Amino acid sequence: MPGKIRLALAGVGNCASALLQGLAWYAQSDSEVGLTQRVLGGYDVCDITPVLAFDVSAHKVGRDLAEAIMAPPNCAWQVPEVCVARTGVEVLPGPVADGMPPHLAKYAPLSDAAPVDLVQALRDSGAEVLLNMLPTGSAQASRLYAQAALEAGVAFVNGMPELIVCDESFAGEALERGVPVVGDDVKSQLGGTILHRAMVEAMQARGIHIRRTYQLNYAGNTDFDNLVNRGESKEQTKREAVETLIPYETGVSAGFSHVPVMGDRKTTRFYFDVVNFSGAPLHIDATLEVEDSANFGGTVVDAIRCCRVALDRGVGGVLQSASALYCKHPPQPLTDAEALQQVAEFLQGERER
Repeated sequence: MPGKIRLALAGVGNCASALLQGLAWYAQSDSEVGLTQRVLGGYDVCDITPVLAFDVSAHKVGRDLAEAIMAPPNCAWQVPEVCVARTGVEVLPGPVADGMPPHLAKYAPLSDAAPVDLVQALRDSGAEVLLNMLPTGSAQASRLYAQAALEAGVAFVNGMPELIVCDESFAGEALERGVPVVGDDVKSQLGGTILHRAMVEAMQARGIHIRRTYQLNYAGNTDFDNLVNRGESKEQTKREAVETLIPYETGVSAGFSHVPVMGDRKTTRFYFDVVNFSGAPLHIDATLEVEDSANFGGTVVDAIRCCRVALDRGVGGVLQSASALYCKHPPQPLTDAEALQQVAEFLQGERER
């Protein structure tokens, strides 16, 4: 399949649904709406082609990927006038490990199919990039997929907040094996983290002193039910994404709430308690509303294409520039402007990683 990027999906939830619907939408037109670049590193967004998918739900395992992304409890925004055609990719049973805690088990029964050999499945499919979209808190399961990617020689994008790419041992093995990796915890295209960081950077540039700030996120999808129950790693990645920009001690918090009637629509509320000239008080209270899973897709398509560029060049290890631009908790944090410049240099071949 020359010119294509053969993608494997770990987890067939709302993020997978939004991603595949989006790819189908772009395949119908030459639009660049909602993309940083229609063609990035020589690859059109529609060159991303799913060839393999794993899940543990009885509603999804054994079904064509196009059907599985619409199975309950998925509730991602339905792109108007788009129907994802059958892919010919049957969703395979992956390892359960810690990926189905009791508070998520109520949404779907576990598949009774025996888990497949992840490494062999990746090799047999010819996958080039594996995207991890398991539920937050799936530490053991995520590491099984990450290790399988290294052993199969498949690039790895860690879309969730388990600190895998930041693990020096994992990063070292990726470098040794020549496997490009991006992580950890993919930023939304225009979500709570990127807006919170942008406001902090504006305040730093204008001499505003931040006394305390928080963001509160709430939605109705299963991800937020999960975050309420075991969102420690997500709270860490969100908080540290803001803290790394502030050069002094201050109070930063991030919180989550599950509101079932909201479905996949997410609301983020930002609050700032700051002071400006002469110590005068200033407060900011702002709100963002967004379709949560589509917001993920807008960023991850670039991370996937950066991995393919690295594979083409024979470059392995952590893609530091892409990780800093596209992820909340990269191994080497940068300002968003610095990260954007470094990714441009990477794509031009002026930077190895």
